[in-house]
Amino acid sequence: MLVQLLRQFLSQYARPIALLLVFQLVQTIAALYLPTLNADIIDKGVVTGDIGYIWRVGGMMLMVTLVQVACTIAAVYLGARVAMGFGRDVRRAQFVQVESFSQQEIGTFGAPSLITRATNDVQQVQMLVLMSLTIMVMAPIMMIGGVILALQQDVPLSSLLLVIVPVLAAVVGLIISRMVPYFRAMQKKIDTINGVLREQISGIRVIRAFVTEPRERRRFGDANTDLYDTSVRAGRLMAMMFPAVMLVMNLSTVAVMWFGGHRVDSGEMQIGALTAYLSYIMYILMAVMMSTFMFMMVPRASVAAERIRGVLDTDASVVEPLQPRRDTEHAGVVRFEHVTFAYPGAEKPVLHDVTFEALPGRTTAIIGSTGSGKSTLLNLVPRLYDVIDGAVLVDGVDVRDLAGEDLGALLGLVPQKAYLFTGTIADNLRYGKPDATDEEMWAALDVAQARSFVEELPDGLGSAVAQGGTNFSGGQRQRLAIARAIVRDPRVYLFDDSFSALDYATDAALRAALKPRTRRSTVIVVAQRVATIRYADQIVVLDEGRVVGTGTHAQLLETCETYQEIVYSQLSVEEAA
Repeated sequence: MLVQLLRQFLSQYARPIALLLVFQLVQTIAALYLPTLNADIIDKGVVTGDIGYIWRVGGMMLMVTLVQVACTIAAVYLGARVAMGFGRDVRRAQFVQVESFSQQEIGTFGAPSLITRATNDVQQVQMLVLMSLTIMVMAPIMMIGGVILALQQDVPLSSLLLVIVPVLAAVVGLIISRMVPYFRAMQKKIDTINGVLREQISGIRVIRAFVTEPRERRRFGDANTDLYDTSVRAGRLMAMMFPAVMLVMNLSTVAVMWFGGHRVDSGEMQIGALTAYLSYIMYILMAVMMSTFMFMMVPRASVAAERIRGVLDTDASVVEPLQPRRDTEHAGVVRFEHVTFAYPGAEKPVLHDVTFEALPGRTTAIIGSTGSGKSTLLNLVPRLYDVIDGAVLVDGVDVRDLAGEDLGALLGLVPQKAYLFTGTIADNLRYGKPDATDEEMWAALDVAQARSFVEELPDGLGSAVAQGGTNFSGGQRQRLAIARAIVRDPRVYLFDDSFSALDYATDAALRAALKPRTRRSTVIVVAQRVATIRYADQIVVLDEGRVVGTGTHAQLLETCETYQEIVYSQLSVEEAA
C-alpha cells in the first residue's frame, strides 16, 4: 500500500519535482560561481587597481546573486507544495484505510494511536520530504561542485578534505545512531499521553463525581514526565550536533588559513585563490551540515513511517466480496445459522451455535445476562465483525456476499452508545438519508418522542450538535439516534439496548409509535429491561453465548429457567404475568 502510494505521488508530482531539480541545480551553480568571480576581483582588479574590471565583475556577481535568489525562492515554493501534497495524500490514504477497518483492527491499534499516526507521524514524514527536496537535492551538488572547484584552486591544499569530511561524517553518524532509540520511544509515549488525555476528557464527569482529580493529575503528570524525560535525552544529543559540526568547521577554517597562508607566502598560491578555496571549503562543510539537519530528522521520520506503514499494510478482517450478490429481493428476513464467533486471542468463543430467524413485520428481542453476547450477536448483521463459523443471512444471502453499500442500505442501526456528529440536528438525521425532507425528519422525531425538546430549541432542526452530542442528555441522544434510523426507513431495524436511557413512560410511548412505522420491517431489539421486550413477537434468550430459549414472553415464563430468573429479578410475579 505504501509503495503504491509513493508511486502515485511520484507520477503526480513528477513535473514539479523536475522543475525543482532544475532550480536547485541553477542555484547551486550560481553559488559555486560567486567565489571564482570574487577571486578574479581580488587578483585582477584590487591587486592591479583596475577599477573598470572591478565594476564589470561586480555587476556580474550581482546578476548571479539575483538569479540565485530567484531560483531559491522557486525551489522552496515547489518543495513546500510537493511536501504538503505528500502529507495530504498520506493522511487521506490512512483515513480511507481506517474506514475499511472492522472493530477488530480498530481495537488492535487503539483510537489514540490511530490519531497520532494520522497527525504527528504524517507531519514528521512530511517535514522529511520537505527537507529532502530543499536541502538534500542541493547538498550533493554543492559538495561535489565544491570539491571539484577546490581542486582547481589548489590540489595540495585539498588534501585537508581527506581528513575534514570523514571526521565530520563520523561525529554526525555517532550522534544520530544514539538518537534513533529515543525517537522511537517518543512516538510511543505520544500515543500514551494521547490515550490518557482522551480518556480523561471523555470521562470528566466521572472524574469530578468521584473527586479523583488529584489522581488523574498524577496519572497525566507521569505520562507527561515520561515523554519529557525521553525528549530531553534526545534533545541533549541533538544539542551536541551543532557544536560538534561548528567545531569541525572552525578547525577546518583555521587549518586552511594556516596551510594556505604558507602557500601564499611561498608564492605557490594567490590571495584570491585562497579566498575562493576557503569559500569552497565552507560550501563543502555547509553541504555536510545541511545533510546533518536532514539526518537529524531521518530517525524520527523513519519511526513515523514504520507506524504509518503499519496502518496502510494492515488488511481488514472484514472485506468486500469480489463478486457481490445483487439479485435478491429486499424483504428483510434475517437468519442466524449455527453462528459461532470468538474475539481474536480469546480463550473461548463468545457465541456458540446460535440459530434463529427474524421476520418482517415482527419484533425479535434478544435478552440475556451481562456478557452473554447480545451486542456481539447484533454487530454480526452489519458486519462490524465476521463470524468464524456458520452464517448470517439477509434475505437468504450471506452478509459476506453482499456489497457493503447494499447491506448498509437495508439496515438502520441504533448503537448501544448513542453517538451524534458535530453539526446540526438536521445533519445528524440526514446521516442515513441525505435527501430527507423536513417533514420526514419531524415525523421521525415524533416517533422517537424527540419532537418536544427539539421544538423548544431556538433553531429547531438547525440547532447545533457538539461532538458526540455532549450538549444533549443521554435520553435525548438516544432518541435522536433512534430518529436517525427511522428517517432512513430501512428494511431491518437493529436496536442495541437503545431504550435504556429512557424512562418507562417514554419507552412505552416510543415503542407504541414505532410499531406502525415498522410494520413492514424486521425489528431486532437487544435489551436488558423485560418491560421493553415483553410484548415482542419472538424473544431469544442467551446464556453464555448459547440460545437457551426462544418464544413469546408467556411461553418462556413456562419453559425457560434463565428467562424466569431475569424476569423475576425485575418484576413481581403479578407484573410478570
